[in-house]
Amino acid sequence: MADLGAAELLEGFSLLDPMTQSDPFAMYEAMQDAPGIYRMPETGFYIVSRYADLRAVLTDPVTFSNKVDRASLQGPENAERLRAYMESKGWPHISTLQRTDAPDHGRYRKLVDRVFTVGRVREMTPHIEEVAHGLIDTFAARGECEFISEYAMLLPGTILAEEMGLPSDQVTTFKKWADAMLAPASYVMSEEQLLRNADIELEAQHHLATLFEERRARPTGDWISALATAHADTEEPLSMAELQSVMSQLIGGGFESTMTAIGHAMMQLLNHPDQMARLREDPKRIKNFVEEVIRFESPTQGLRRRTTRDVELSGTVIPKDSVVIVRYGAANRDAAKFACPHMFDMERSNAGTHLAFGAGTHFCVGAVLARQEIAIGVTAILERLDDIELARPLTEPIHRANFLTLPLRELPIRFRARR
Repeated sequence: MADLGAAELLEGFSLLDPMTQSDPFAMYEAMQDAPGIYRMPETGFYIVSRYADLRAVLTDPVTFSNKVDRASLQGPENAERLRAYMESKGWPHISTLQRTDAPDHGRYRKLVDRVFTVGRVREMTPHIEEVAHGLIDTFAARGECEFISEYAMLLPGTILAEEMGLPSDQVTTFKKWADAMLAPASYVMSEEQLLRNADIELEAQHHLATLFEERRARPTGDWISALATAHADTEEPLSMAELQSVMSQLIGGGFESTMTAIGHAMMQLLNHPDQMARLREDPKRIKNFVEEVIRFESPTQGLRRRTTRDVELSGTVIPKDSVVIVRYGAANRDAAKFACPHMFDMERSNAGTHLAFGAGTHFCVGAVLARQEIAIGVTAILERLDDIELARPLTEPIHRANFLTLPLRELPIRFRARR
């Protein structure tokens, strides 16, 4: 009867509904309680929600391929229209890095792993701290700020913009480009909206193309230079289409998700002032706090896979060439893995076993940098501000409509600057 009740409950939800996207956890719980794997009636996508099932999918890239059209949410006709439009005016969305399987994936991963080393992130740490405190300087004396646009967005955005060769005061331009790159995978658009969005991405592509050519001739040590010159010990350099694709994924993964996690970190501090106090008392707790933030409200709620054969998962046969959505946000709230999964606890002993960064060969290449930016961002705020509280109630839905991520619309706070 419990299974039947969960199945009936699912009929009242839709992952395309902005209210469900903003607070999807009741739907996730119903998916996990219902038999088999949930299939979205609107798209035919299979949603994998249980922790054990996610690990099975993520660690079997042969059966669950990463080669899937990023615009599959738009339907086949609009996805093809977008591909042709991008190819005619810029560079098409070709498969690289996250969207490839072995052996191609290994080639791309080898290149980007050199960019995102622990040593390089360690070298960047003083500058990330400098950027964080510089941002706080702009609003500390005011006693209030809109935390997302004035801090959570600007911290990772500034770092990424600098690595793209953009001046730090052009982060808003960078965000516009990043949003456009993510949009086809994030929400359903009309053909007109899809092509208008493509024009913004094309603007970014042509800027990046100029930078790639400049850095090939005169490397400067930034990510653009590293990627443009990464062919030094390989058979051939990356083509411009490959460079565009890799950079698009680094921007999408490194900006939106980190911005969202920093916003969620502040939200949980506001919701749990006792834990905020403990974190102030012992800043060494920051590492586990960050892991619990990422587990609790996974910035990337899900990504796509494609089945290469008929496969059975939790009693459901998923046909070959089906789109499968690995729902990280659901697995990270699975009661079979995490005790009291809907309770935020920065001292949770297994918080670090979350799947928010994936698993297996496609584990997030930018995880080290993301963790460092979140930790630095939170630590700097607690060092500089006291009596932090929500300035006014948030308007529902509190998150922007998005099929794959969980971005807060806003987070207005007030505080007292420390002397």
